[in-house]
Amino acid sequence: MRAVEKKRWVLLGVVMAVGVWFWAQPAALGVKQFLKSALTELRPDTDNPLFAHYELGAEAAIVIDQDTGKVLFFKNDQERKAPASTTKMMTALLGLERKQGNETVEVGEEVLLKEPGESTAGLWPGQQISWYQLIEALMLPSGNDAARTIAVQIGREASGDPDMSIDEAMEVFIRLMNERAEELGLRNTHFNNPHGLNDPDHYSSAYDLALIAQEAMKNKHFRAIVRTTYAEVTPASVGAQGDVSGLVNRNQLLQKGSEYYYEGATGIKTGFTDEAGYCLVSSAVRDGRHLIAVVLHSTSNKVWKDSHKLLDFGFGQLD
Repeated sequence: MRAVEKKRWVLLGVVMAVGVWFWAQPAALGVKQFLKSALTELRPDTDNPLFAHYELGAEAAIVIDQDTGKVLFFKNDQERKAPASTTKMMTALLGLERKQGNETVEVGEEVLLKEPGESTAGLWPGQQISWYQLIEALMLPSGNDAARTIAVQIGREASGDPDMSIDEAMEVFIRLMNERAEELGLRNTHFNNPHGLNDPDHYSSAYDLALIAQEAMKNKHFRAIVRTTYAEVTPASVGAQGDVSGLVNRNQLLQKGSEYYYEGATGIKTGFTDEAGYCLVSSAVRDGRHLIAVVLHSTSNKVWKDSHKLLDFGFGQLD
């Protein structure tokens, strides 16, 4: 072996030894975590790396056939993420499974438990409202006040104690949410509130949210509500004050005047918090085929574009 080649091999051995030593050091933990994160970003868990990396802004996404459950595309779909207000799909599902829509209920003091900047439907204590309209107030403007009222009403009924405190009723409802999640076989979901505000013990995954949506879309009342673009809480429902409250659906895929309108869109639920980013569980129908798409942790405009691309991609897979 020539001397020059020998020196190159020695130098290579030294570099490799230093690299192995560096990787084993505790001080290198931050660098290792950075590299791992970078590799994950470059190589997401997906069945279509090019589409996932170059087309989508979302950190996690999935498209499924609503009728069969077949997965048509996924990107990091098993990762646990903050779900924001997509949580309300489960709240609505339980609400529709456990009470009749034409029943009138009275809004309680739970609607005063607001956090700054959260979304509300403008409900107030003592307001009389039909159960169906309460679900609309939950799903269209994404009212956290409606979520709390649904949770307290069902929690008290399920426990058989109409005088149960707000906190105790909430705990009962959250237990029911997690029991329903278990029934659906959701492995990466745990609920800790009915509205989706940030909580370290409140999470789901794109795949699990798709399964919740698939189950909820079997309910005809749920399907009707999530495709509604505008609804009113009528004077007959609100009682003596006679005010009419307008409820506008935040899902831009449904709004024909929106630049993000999607032909054939049928729902389902928007979501946003600082931690969760912009989220959307959407659904659409084309030529009699129904799809559900989930976008998690996207941006304010890419969440709609991501959803368009996912649905188009999914329908393309069915052709």
